Amino acid sequence: MIIGYLILSWFPNARGSFVGGLLSKLVEPYLAPFRKIIPSIGFIDLSPIVALIALKFVVMGIFAVLDFIVGLF
Repeated sequence: MIIGYLILSWFPNARGSFVGGLLSKLVEPYLAPFRKIIPSIGFIDLSPIVALIALKFVVMGIFAVLDFIVGLF
């Protein structure tokens, strides 16, 4: 969803469409804390990249915990 939201930013008025509005309501609450911490460089917003990396670490952690739990049985 984050990548789709970023692709919509390349097209004019795409975020104003129904799909753009829906993705905005789903993605912006997750990206907002990263945007507060990471400043944009000119017109380039690096917060989605950091958000995707953080999400990847969370997923890896969940899989590690699940693997540990399954390994106990």
